Amino acid sequence: MSDVTSLSATDLSAAIHARRLSCAAVMHAFLERIATVNPLINAIVSLRSENELLAEAAAADRELDEGKSRGFLHGMPFAIKDLSEARGIRCTYGSPLYRDFVPDFDDIHVERIRAAGAIIIGKTNAPEKGLGSHTYNPVFGVTRNPYDPTKSAGGSSGGAAAGLAARILPLADGSDMMGSLRNPAAFNNIIGFRPSFGRIPALDTELYLGHLAVNGPMGRTVADAAALLDIQSGYDPRDPSSLPKEDFSAVRPCDARGLRVGWLGDFGGYLPFERGVLDLCEAALERLRSAGATVETVDSTFDMARLWQGWKTYRHFLVANGNAADFADPGRRALMKPELIWEIENGRELSAGEVHAASVIRSDWYRHVLALFARYDFLILPSAQVFPFDADLHWPDEIAGQRMDTYHRWMEVVIGPTMAGLPVAAVPAGFGTAGLPTGVQIIGRPRADRAVLELAKTYESLCGDWQAPEGIH
Repeated sequence: MSDVTSLSATDLSAAIHARRLSCAAVMHAFLERIATVNPLINAIVSLRSENELLAEAAAADRELDEGKSRGFLHGMPFAIKDLSEARGIRCTYGSPLYRDFVPDFDDIHVERIRAAGAIIIGKTNAPEKGLGSHTYNPVFGVTRNPYDPTKSAGGSSGGAAAGLAARILPLADGSDMMGSLRNPAAFNNIIGFRPSFGRIPALDTELYLGHLAVNGPMGRTVADAAALLDIQSGYDPRDPSSLPKEDFSAVRPCDARGLRVGWLGDFGGYLPFERGVLDLCEAALERLRSAGATVETVDSTFDMARLWQGWKTYRHFLVANGNAADFADPGRRALMKPELIWEIENGRELSAGEVHAASVIRSDWYRHVLALFARYDFLILPSAQVFPFDADLHWPDEIAGQRMDTYHRWMEVVIGPTMAGLPVAAVPAGFGTAGLPTGVQIIGRPRADRAVLELAKTYESLCGDWQAPEGIH
């Protein structure tokens, strides 16, 4: 118990409920570490006052004294990603347009985190409007990688992932449209879980057309991520796509013997990768082979360039319409970053026929993936095409000599699971020669979230302690 911040969230919750640790002691330990570490990485933003937080922790202790627990997160510090609303705490979306916005409501998954007993201490940093897998914005600046603060922490859940890796948070929420739970998990050597669409309900202005972005949990262990998923998930009538409640509270390892695993790799040479990434990912596959799984390379016949075109159309359409009012105001438009303007301008030019054509591409891809799952129980992909890069870059403009023609082309590896709405666990794969981490995506059949977590738990048990001692650790 000497180092409270090193405990897993599962162990921390158990210690609090067994009264081996007080909520006040836990809060004090995390605030002390935040004061030391956060200035180096800039993961937590809009941090609330120490006096307020310690008072809430003391109140949580009094509830336990009275035999009352609000749930798994009772008395634990928690910071919400700055793309979700938390009542009474500034929510900027990483944009100067919303620098002073303080919501008077919680997003649905934030409601549930709060109801489960969490003390919300502030927010975790995110890129402007969540665009780009590198966390920087004009409101709070750059979030840096705990393994090397000169490098990117990824994004858009970069603040959440870096905060977990640096042990200034015990658990974190994130969101994912284009790998925003998966890329930062790889860059920070943690777990990011992208659930099936509808698993975690959300408050969105438009309820039907999106079906790409999801909220999800992040943790230092699979058990921690599963425990948070259990809190976040379940039907809510405010979200017509939300799925019924399932129990994710006690995920156990599965028996890997006889499992059929398909390795998608670089899609037959279609995707470029920085030297060393694929080697580490392929070495990670050997762990599953050692447990009795059959792993083979998938000969995918789908036209991946066509999938990319469908993805770009969908993304243009959703970003343009989600930001139309701000774009229409010249003064507000002047404060938008170029990547956001590029998405909106392209989206405004789309016809209904082009959006429908993109949906047809997506439908064809879904049917292709279903055919793959007739042959395989799980699919595996790298979580990122590069190692963490220079934090002063906006994005990698080249991979292995191939130019990236958009600000997000370097993360193309993540779009397949998104477009099919599949559950994915992003898990660590190891460290490259420069001491920087990467990871793999364990992809399951539609709505097979629990099965994915079970295989991730098995994989975790084969890895030993994957928390490396380098960096801020």
